[in-house]
Amino acid sequence: MCGGVGSRFWPFSRNDRPKQFLDFFGTGRSLLQMTVDRILPLIPAENIILVTNSAYADIIREQLPEIKDSNILLEPARRNTAPCICWAAHHIVALDPEATMVTLPSDHLILKEETFREVLKEGLEFVESGNRLLTIGLKPTSPHTGYGYIQLGNPMKEYPGICKVKSFTEKPDEPMARVFVESGEFYWNSGMFLWRADNILKAFARYAPEIASVFDAGESEYATPRESQFIDSVFSSAPSISIDYAIMEKADNVYVKTADIGWSDLGSWKALYETSPKTREGNVTQGCQVLTHDCSNTVFAVTGDKIIVAAGLHDYIVAENDNTLLIYPIGEEQKIRQVVNDVRARFGEEYV
Repeated sequence: MCGGVGSRFWPFSRNDRPKQFLDFFGTGRSLLQMTVDRILPLIPAENIILVTNSAYADIIREQLPEIKDSNILLEPARRNTAPCICWAAHHIVALDPEATMVTLPSDHLILKEETFREVLKEGLEFVESGNRLLTIGLKPTSPHTGYGYIQLGNPMKEYPGICKVKSFTEKPDEPMARVFVESGEFYWNSGMFLWRADNILKAFARYAPEIASVFDAGESEYATPRESQFIDSVFSSAPSISIDYAIMEKADNVYVKTADIGWSDLGSWKALYETSPKTREGNVTQGCQVLTHDCSNTVFAVTGDKIIVAAGLHDYIVAENDNTLLIYPIGEEQKIRQVVNDVRARFGEEYV
């Protein structure tokens, strides 16, 4: 899934080039390219399908020329992850009615890649043997309010590390998230899923019929030259909702594979700060040279041939890209989405 805007990473992440297409670590590979590189030892390129917004078709082809055009599904509108997954599942079933899917966001950082591939192998074996929806769960390190939380139920004796999900709560408030973390019973939902394609379609039919009905109408069109025309005509009528709200909170056949894979969703500047090398003062620099006096725990990220000279900044984001400079407390980064909306309303689309 690579069609998101990534507004919490503004101004680096912009409408015309969101964060999944950016090289955050100076490796020469974008987050999307790193995601594909990570799974290529397990899944051949001809079996990798990208779902993205139609505006990003050229960037996809530029960054991933090894992916054939027929494996790039172009959404005509943004409708969150549930419609994206429903479409992809229909497309895959048309190619192979017994296929198993791994559903991955394109903007995650995973440091333990070999462990991650082993987790996928074990998860694929588990979901192939029954009508099971599997998510990868990660031990929480803080009461983060931007993730879903999974309460572990009974373990599956024949599948070590896999438990039935007792409850699934999407994005709780901070007091509830704190209770979850302190209990030790809850794991973060990573947003990575495994299931048979036909089984996730059964879940849509049962729990999200308003989405299923939109895509069921094109059963004869998938994996044919008529598919894109059908999608263009119906996609905007699908409700905009996440897979977590549409299916995972409701389904009774959800399981979790707990794992330690060195994961970050890189969803925000704070996440980037936490995963980046730091100076003795705790500062992080991305793609720029910095001269500081009495600055600590601050992210400096500037494009182009510039230097930054700063004094007295503690726990801040200083980020510049093209026509925009952001100076903002890192502890209030969750407000950046609203800041982007305010900038759009006051100054226009060219700044977002």
